[in-house]
Amino acid sequence: MEIVDYQQEIKELKKANRIIKKQLERSESDRGKLEETNNKKECLLRKVIDELKEYQNKLEERSLELEMMLLNLQIMQNKMSSLGTLVADVAHEINNPVGFIAGNLAPAQEYIDNLLHVIELYQQTYPKASQKIQETIKVIDLEYVREDLPKLISSMKEGTDRISNISNSLRTFSRADTEQKVLFNLHEGINNTLLILKHRLKANKIRPVIEVVKDYGEFPLVECFPGQLNQVFMNLLANAIDALDESNSGLSFNEIKANPNQITIHTALIEDTNHALIQIQDNGVGISAEVQQKMFEHLFTTKPVGKGTGLGLSIAYQIIVQKHRGTLKVNSVLGEGSKFIITIPIS
Repeated sequence: MEIVDYQQEIKELKKANRIIKKQLERSESDRGKLEETNNKKECLLRKVIDELKEYQNKLEERSLELEMMLLNLQIMQNKMSSLGTLVADVAHEINNPVGFIAGNLAPAQEYIDNLLHVIELYQQTYPKASQKIQETIKVIDLEYVREDLPKLISSMKEGTDRISNISNSLRTFSRADTEQKVLFNLHEGINNTLLILKHRLKANKIRPVIEVVKDYGEFPLVECFPGQLNQVFMNLLANAIDALDESNSGLSFNEIKANPNQITIHTALIEDTNHALIQIQDNGVGISAEVQQKMFEHLFTTKPVGKGTGLGLSIAYQIIVQKHRGTLKVNSVLGEGSKFIITIPIS
C-alpha cells in the first residue's frame, strides 16, 4: 500500500515538474519577447534622441541664419534710409539751379519779345537797310530766328518743368517714414512712382510704349507710412514691366503693337469696410499656380541674381499686412497676365 502511495506521489511530482517546465518555457519565451520589445523600444528611443539632436542642430543653424538675415535686413534698412536721405538731398539741390533757370526764363522771354519787336519797328521805319545789315540778316537767317527763338525758350521751360517734376517725385518717393503713420495721397505716390519708372515705359527699338491706364476713384487721404507704400508700388509696377518685357520675347515690334503692352491701375473706396482698394494689372506672361503659392514667402524669387528692382514681394507683403493691417493678393492666369490687389484701412 505504501508503494502505491509512493508511485502516485511520484506521478504527481512528475506532473508538477512538467507544469513547472512549461511555465519556465513560457517565462523564458516571455522574457525573450520582453527583451526583444525592450531592445526595440531602446532602439526607437535612441533614434528619437538622435532625431531630436539633429533637429536641435538644425534649429540652431536656422536660428543663426535668421539672426544673420535680420542683421542683413537691418543693414539694408539703414542703407535704404541713407539712400533715401541722399536722394532727397540731391533732389533738393537740383531744385535750386532748376528754379533759378526757370525763374529767369520768363523775363528772358519778355526781353527777347521786346528785342524782336524793336527789330520789327526798325524794319518798318527803315525798310531799305544798308548792304552790310542785309548781308548779316541773310547770314543769321533773321526770319527763322524770330520764329524759332520763342519755341526754343518754350522748350527750355518745358525741360525745367520736367526736371522739377522728377525732383519733386524723388523727394516724395524717398521720404523717410516716422514712427507714427501720417496722412498721404495714394494717387500722388503712384504717380510719382510712375514718373520715376517713365524711362522703362517709353518705346524703344524692341517694343512700342507700355500703355498705363489710370482708373482712379475718390477716397480721402490714407493714414499710412508713405515711404514704405511707395516701395510697394515701385516693386509691383517694376514687376509688371518685367512681366511685359518677358511676354514680348520672340515677338516683332508690329506683333506687340497689335496687342499693346498695358498696365491698368484701378483705385476705389470700399465703403463697407472703409478700406482703400488699389489694383495693379498687366497683360504679361502671368504667374503659374505653383509660383503663386510661394511668391510671398521669404527670400523666394524667380529672377536671376542681380535682376530685379525695389523690394521683394515677401517684404511688400509684410508692409501691407503687418505694417498697415491690409491685404495683398494676386490673381493670375498663365499667358493672360496678373492682377495684384491691395486693400489698406483709410485710418
